Amino acid sequence: MRHVLTSFLALHWAVVFALLAYICVDGTRGIASALGVLGVSVQGSGFPGLEHAAVVAPLSIGLLIVALLFCWAFVETLLNIATRPDAGDAVVRIAFISASFLLSIILVGGAAQGINGLFMMVAIQMTALLASYVAVLAERRSALAAMTFNESEAHLTAHRMAAGAAHSSLLSRISSRPETGPGGRR
Repeated sequence: MRHVLTSFLALHWAVVFALLAYICVDGTRGIASALGVLGVSVQGSGFPGLEHAAVVAPLSIGLLIVALLFCWAFVETLLNIATRPDAGDAVVRIAFISASFLLSIILVGGAAQGINGLFMMVAIQMTALLASYVAVLAERRSALAAMTFNESEAHLTAHRMAAGAAHSSLLSRISSRPETGPGGRR
């Protein structure tokens, strides 16, 4: 069973974090332009440290690492899900934890700079990450439950067939008549 939602969410978050990393590096205002994309208005004159390379480089590298982790989770889900249903669990978990940690660092750094509206933006992004992670877990658990149900149903059918054969054999022994089965007389 393909994990379509897991693949889509991993790809979505990979693109989001990669675009944020690109905007941090490419823009003339650095981090302020990336925060502007997310909905936080930052005036360039009030926060001169946000465009400094010592601040922009670690943040853009962190964003890029999180994007690569989500990309890895996307590829792992696509390639190995047929052979191993639990493929990518650790990678997905690490990607979501890393993204949450990075957003927490952005919140702490923004609070130290006195950026208004940053808490709400980080809260919205953290909620979206949490909802995505819950959706991924729900999809994986439903696929596992469906697979387990199919296996238990096959086991139950085999058990019923064996019990029926044993019952038939027992009845033929009690009645002292030879058993007739699908292959003829015995």
